[in-house]
Amino acid sequence: MKEKKDENKIINNRRDFIKTTAIAAAAFMIVPRHVLGRGFVAPSDRLSIASIGVGGKGKSDIAMFAKSGKADISFLCDVDSRRAAASVNAFPKAKFYTDWREMLDKEHKNFDAVSVSTPDHNHAIQALAAMQLGKHVYVQKPMAHDIYEARILTEAAKKYKVVTQMGNQGASNDGTRIMKEWYEAGLIGDVHTIHAWTDRPVWPQGIPWSANKADIPKELDWDLWLGTAPYKDYVNKLVPFNWRGWWDYGTGALGDMGCHLLEAPFSVLNLQYAKDVQCSVGSVYVDEFQRGYFPESCPPSSHVTLTFPKTEKTNGDIAVHWMDGGIQPERPSELGPNEIFGDGGNGTLFTGTKGKMMCDTYGLNPRLLPLSKNENLNIAQKYARVSDGSEGHYKQWVEASIAGYGKKELSSPFEIAGPLTEALLIANLAIRGYDLKIDELGEDVYPGRSAKLLWDNDAMRITNFDEVNQFVKRDYRPGWKALTL
Repeated sequence: MKEKKDENKIINNRRDFIKTTAIAAAAFMIVPRHVLGRGFVAPSDRLSIASIGVGGKGKSDIAMFAKSGKADISFLCDVDSRRAAASVNAFPKAKFYTDWREMLDKEHKNFDAVSVSTPDHNHAIQALAAMQLGKHVYVQKPMAHDIYEARILTEAAKKYKVVTQMGNQGASNDGTRIMKEWYEAGLIGDVHTIHAWTDRPVWPQGIPWSANKADIPKELDWDLWLGTAPYKDYVNKLVPFNWRGWWDYGTGALGDMGCHLLEAPFSVLNLQYAKDVQCSVGSVYVDEFQRGYFPESCPPSSHVTLTFPKTEKTNGDIAVHWMDGGIQPERPSELGPNEIFGDGGNGTLFTGTKGKMMCDTYGLNPRLLPLSKNENLNIAQKYARVSDGSEGHYKQWVEASIAGYGKKELSSPFEIAGPLTEALLIANLAIRGYDLKIDELGEDVYPGRSAKLLWDNDAMRITNFDEVNQFVKRDYRPGWKALTL
């Protein structure tokens, strides 16, 4: 009965939200005192921000916006008052809300932009609601939980003409720009293979869902935290971090680190959308010869291979290998036996016809291989640098939002972040398909384990294994309307 009551509450709240959003949209003919996007410019040089999710990563995000010197943190919103406490104390003038829909309803005339630093499964619905009110948005990586959501947000940025940025701060570091300059100078020839790897997850994966229900902390609005996800009883050790390992909420190691490690290849090679994907994943055995089957949880490790069609920067297709759970590619022969591969636990390696180059997480510490090639290297700077690198990623968005849509260059606007995010989520399609049992075909039949999945980008679907397409666009919980432009 409680679940039914909660669903009714959500439906009523959602109806109110839609109604008030429509009223707000009708008010666009009146120029507010802050930036509304759509070409309007604020009468001052400051940006007023409403933040959704202000604990954990949200805490550091809003601190960096404030550090830019050009932003006011005007509103704070979080479903967990415990996690929000530090931000509330840091910004005592900011009004606090628990329900982001209520904040948008009541305060949309009083701020210019919205930052979203919530779990992956609620990114898209929160960001789109803000964009439809004409608000500029900064959304933590990955910008969406599903491929469909990422496509919708990418299109929404153009439709509503708002300034967007995804929170993969490494996109503003010098490293990616340096590697672009090296590559375009022909130092490693034509790149045909990329390897990216991470030692994550650093949270539990490949485990069964807890059967031990727990009391919901009084400071947490569990129903709002669930948001678009299916209703489940509260369990300990899911909030605030371990949700990343569960498909209902997170996107695994790919969602957490993929944007940081694959941003450089996307930028250097101008990659767009993959055309096929295949994978293998690590196993967990619960008894002798008995492999655990935990489809709700991301696997403990994986190796995914994506094929991207040639671009204007390559002579042919590019194979992109992703490895997580501590799996690493073979060390390049050009790397000395005691020289660090990547940063030790993470890295990105470019293999070209004339040589190799690699970098650490966030595109940091780019270097040619062998390392002796970096001595006396003198390649002219071709691309402008972002002041303060990854820290400047925040200020860049603040200043672009003040200037207005299309006025300033950004490192990770949705037109760039969208295809990158979709690539990670296509990789996750293969991972989820690997553990997808098809009972109609017989006991313990997993056809996805032996397949190369073929991706139709325009139709947003896998053409040769239809069962996995259910993960392209998930159904939201009753009371939460599917995304539409």
